[in-house]
Amino acid sequence: MVSADTALIDDLVTANHILFTEGVVDGFGHISVRNPGHPERFLIARSMAPGLVTAADIVECDLQGQVHDAQGRRSYVERFIHSAIYAARPEVHSVIHSHSPAIIPFGLLREGSHARLRPVCHMSGFLGSRTPVFEIRHSVGDDSDLLIRSQALGLALAQSLGGNAVALMRGHGSVTVGYSIQQAVFRAIYTEGNARLQMQALQLAGAAGDAGAGSISYLSEAESQSASAMNDEHLDRPWQLWKQRAQGLAL
Repeated sequence: MVSADTALIDDLVTANHILFTEGVVDGFGHISVRNPGHPERFLIARSMAPGLVTAADIVECDLQGQVHDAQGRRSYVERFIHSAIYAARPEVHSVIHSHSPAIIPFGLLREGSHARLRPVCHMSGFLGSRTPVFEIRHSVGDDSDLLIRSQALGLALAQSLGGNAVALMRGHGSVTVGYSIQQAVFRAIYTEGNARLQMQALQLAGAAGDAGAGSISYLSEAESQSASAMNDEHLDRPWQLWKQRAQGLAL
């Protein structure tokens, strides 16, 4: 492994545990961080459950998805999600892929649906006015296992993501990016929370007989940007809480 800061590796391990504790990942899913000293490489766990990751389990990959590990360990099959996004987005320093359950239904909606994932709360302003959905059928047809198994598929996903913070993956989950581990974790947790809140709002609107396109007052683009900028100034506050909870120390 190319040398990496011990504190960064510790944060990556902590992030794995937080994402598990907060219900974003279970036995599956993964988070990575770009190696700041060698931006053509990123750090990620070997193929294992996120909640069990330790510093000794971290391996390094390049931007083509090749694993560089003296012990010959394998990382996740879908490491190409990370390699392709880092290659396409130099400003991104952390990537998360998860199957968080409340998000899955929103990835099934067709383009133009009034119920597509949008921010309903100031904590999820980073979602902006449009959350793209990656349709793997456009790249490999309708007989895949929906996994991002190659750099080509990773690049197709990165193209769908574009400059957004989050992209959904039809029938599969989502990908979330950030300029730091802390921001990416914040976004992944609050994307799941936004999906639950939006589902409740849609159900409430339907029960009230008001299920049309204008039935929910989503955040405007300007509100989304302002709220996101404000929240980015306070990432350490929830991070410390989530970290203690993951360590079993929260009161």
